Amino acid sequence: TDPLSGTIVQDMVGTYTAEELRQCRTIPLNGESIEKKRAEVLDYFHKTFTLYETLFECLANDDVFLIRPNPLRHPLIFYFGHTAVFFINKLRVAGLIEERIDSVLESSLAIGVDEMSWDDMSEENYVWPTAETVRDYRNKTRNIVDQFIRNAPLTLPIKWDDPLWVVLMGIEHERIHVETSSVLIRELPLSKVKDHADWGKICPNSIGDVSKVSLNGMLSVNGGTVVIGKEQDAPLYGWDNEYGNLQVTVKPFMASKYLVSNAEYLEFMQDGGYQKEAYWTEDGWSFITSRKITHPIYWVKDGGENYKYRSLLKEIPMPWDWPVDINWYESKAFCNWKSAKTKTTIRMPSEAEWKCLRNLDPRDQHQWGEGKAPGNVNMEHYMSSCPVNAMPFGETGFYDIFGNVWQWTETFIDGLAGFKVHPVYDDFSVPTFDGRHMLFKGGSWASTGNSAIANARYAFRPHFYQHAGLRYVQGEELKPQKTNTYETDSMLAMYIEMHFGEEYFGVPNFPKACADHCLRFMEGKEKLRALDVGCATGRCALELATQFEHVDAFDFSARLIQAPVDLQTNGSLRFALQDEGELCTLKDISLAQFGLEEAAKRVVFMQSDACNMNAKFSGYNLIFAGNLIDRLYDPSLFLDIIHQRIEKGGLLVLTSPYTWLEEFTERSKWVGGFKDPGTGESFTTLDGLKVVLSPHFRFVENLDVPFVIRETRRKYQRSIADMSVWERL
Repeated sequence: TDPLSGTIVQDMVGTYTAEELRQCRTIPLNGESIEKKRAEVLDYFHKTFTLYETLFECLANDDVFLIRPNPLRHPLIFYFGHTAVFFINKLRVAGLIEERIDSVLESSLAIGVDEMSWDDMSEENYVWPTAETVRDYRNKTRNIVDQFIRNAPLTLPIKWDDPLWVVLMGIEHERIHVETSSVLIRELPLSKVKDHADWGKICPNSIGDVSKVSLNGMLSVNGGTVVIGKEQDAPLYGWDNEYGNLQVTVKPFMASKYLVSNAEYLEFMQDGGYQKEAYWTEDGWSFITSRKITHPIYWVKDGGENYKYRSLLKEIPMPWDWPVDINWYESKAFCNWKSAKTKTTIRMPSEAEWKCLRNLDPRDQHQWGEGKAPGNVNMEHYMSSCPVNAMPFGETGFYDIFGNVWQWTETFIDGLAGFKVHPVYDDFSVPTFDGRHMLFKGGSWASTGNSAIANARYAFRPHFYQHAGLRYVQGEELKPQKTNTYETDSMLAMYIEMHFGEEYFGVPNFPKACADHCLRFMEGKEKLRALDVGCATGRCALELATQFEHVDAFDFSARLIQAPVDLQTNGSLRFALQDEGELCTLKDISLAQFGLEEAAKRVVFMQSDACNMNAKFSGYNLIFAGNLIDRLYDPSLFLDIIHQRIEKGGLLVLTSPYTWLEEFTERSKWVGGFKDPGTGESFTTLDGLKVVLSPHFRFVENLDVPFVIRETRRKYQRSIADMSVWERL
């Protein structure tokens, strides 16, 4: 079949029942038969692609595709085409296909899912395609991806640099949008949707009398050490933020037996919850007052003081025993109200506390067996929420640890130790590492595929509505979470890379090489105290501390010093290394990967001026000044007094490429690099150092130490520093 013809061969898709479309779990990455796995991927793709299309059958007519259900979102036509465009764009980015289907659609429908700063949400800048145009595009996409799955190289297990990983990425991406698009459809006026034989099958069980809803209660949880994250060889597909490792010791706590029901949330409302600012965060109060919000988004007033409930496609009598659907701001306000009423600390769980609950029955999606999911998830029970006491979590006494609605946490999303960006989708997670995207856990009735696995890590900003609600806990106040965004200062990133990054063109790491030379020259000498002057981002100081009992390190730049201080405090550091233009490579480094955890305890980093050194910097066996003297505003102020800071027999080690520039040092203060006015002969910097230092130092030797500075992925500076070694007389 011509992949651009739009013709779908019958055996590509087959015929799926509604139940087969819904009860379709993410496929394991491993297996014994390549052809069987290829068939599984093909089946998973077509079921996902078809399921997504059936969701849009819920629209009343094609005109609804051009409506914006939410002012912060594009019209539905964008989302209908976006998931198909994603397949083509990502396969092209990965270099796996060459052809395009429609370059205009593949641009206009690619970006704008979230209202990030770079998203253009101005409708006047868009000419939206018709629904029929997008349907045709989706048919062509289906053919191309089908043929790719059939013919791509495949080895087992499927790994994230394999061709079919990109296909799984597209499948799981579309499954995310099955859920997020259902949220948008839920926000449409009822006149814009129609009932659907499958999507309209909501749970038939509910309690309409608020007084008859089971009261919530608290159960004890032992706590313990939990591990967040998974290894690269985990059996199920994962997004980049799921990989890595974070171990957290969780103290014992209490957790609510049920999710917060509509009935329990009504108590908060009746007690003036939406009118009392004290319960809300500053941003939360601003949000509800500016939007004039007085009740949960899916509660609909029936003309009086009573409420109905908006499910996906219809309004029904209020199911008071179903979980309430609220955003993070509302969840936080409810917990603050509950704390005030009970005079205890009530809050949302942390991610680690939720994991503690999830570990009470750690079976994951691929371990559920042939029966239905042990929770209202993966669309295996209903196309809606259900009563909060309908889905027990094993024999634990809890209900709905996963499924029914997502559960907001107190934790904002961040990369785990060892986090790496997948090169084909470099903006999936990193833009959310901003301290403003809150994790929710457990999935909802509409969460399928990866969204319904135990390690899923999804986050939205506090004002967003999903099929999300709340389980509360009672425990100690949580310590403020440190915002651990990537350092984007390009100059600082270059220094960090020079100190802790890769070796380029076979040139050894410069700070490490300098430290090794210093330690070699110190053989047989006392190694009690060392000083690193102009330490920049600190690698040499840390390496010296592997043998010295104490190392002081300072730099004139507080901006540079902050990096090693953060590394020393947190054990890890992350930064964005410029590749080209606005494109970056995101990197993590840690003390552990260099074996410097213990050494770091013996280093004190400070800000100071080498030309005006505090008297406390004295009594050293070694002073190292790396690539410093030709960047000082007055080198003689440093060189004239440095002997006072070194013990007799100790060493002064200097490195410099001797690149004297008047923007850093006035010409009259250069140590060398000019013609001697008396003799007319060349007067090098080494000559000048010998003159300045000879009264107090014996020149030992000098040697070349090369270094490379990476500016961008295609631009590097390769230089050679002169290392000179001086022994204090």
